[in-house]
Amino acid sequence: MAQATRILADGLTFPEGPRWHQGCLWFSDFYSGAVYSLDLQGKLERQFEVPGQPSGLGWLPDGDLLVVSMRERKLLRGHDGVLSEYADLSQLAPGYCNDMLVDGHGNAYVGNFGFDIAAGEEARATDLLLVRPGGLVELAAEGLWFPNGTVLTRDSAGLVVAETFANRLTAFDLGEDGSLANRRVWAGLGDYLPDGICMDADGGIWVAVLMSQAIIRVEEGGHISHRIPLERDSYACALGGDEQQFLLVCTSAHTQPDECRRHRSGQIELIELA
Repeated sequence: MAQATRILADGLTFPEGPRWHQGCLWFSDFYSGAVYSLDLQGKLERQFEVPGQPSGLGWLPDGDLLVVSMRERKLLRGHDGVLSEYADLSQLAPGYCNDMLVDGHGNAYVGNFGFDIAAGEEARATDLLLVRPGGLVELAAEGLWFPNGTVLTRDSAGLVVAETFANRLTAFDLGEDGSLANRRVWAGLGDYLPDGICMDADGGIWVAVLMSQAIIRVEEGGHISHRIPLERDSYACALGGDEQQFLLVCTSAHTQPDECRRHRSGQIELIELA
């Protein structure tokens, strides 16, 4: 699997939450407060304004966009170019909300920090939330250490979530009613801190890893089959193209809000997978 890397977009504040949708990469840019779409020729379009800081993205079966508003701890719904509140997560999410997965039935699984990282609070476990179609919020799984990037397995019978502060990917069986069961470690990652993830056609998971200037591919059980070095840290990834032949990676040289706004070092990097 050879790699050729190029910059598809730059000048971003901090790109996150990438999803491939209808021939484009959609992603959130934290500190510009907006959701963008980006085609493979590098055409960037601002789609929605999210003053509460956008994060995870997904689509309902009817085609409407769902977007996490991090600081508000709300889930917003985009319809006909307008965002409105879809669900209030604040009663169950003790920290900023972050990444999200929306399945084919319209169930949205949303992670959260679990503590105030900016205030220097001590890390503690938190819960993965489930927002059912229509906006009803409930607990999906308890006691996760910074639940972050999330993917469905290829057969849609399971869900894998990155636990950033536990250095692992954790799997669940996914019930027909959207419930999660049979929690287990899908892969331990050693010293790697996982952020955003995506699964390829062979069942391997690409993992953006913090403070490593690289992206890795891991197989169930923990074998790391690939490590692609980068010039800056990776924070999220998605597969795109007609045959998922492109790995699209959100990278940045900065993480602090003021620095991100000032330097705008965020990029979308494209890696061709042979």
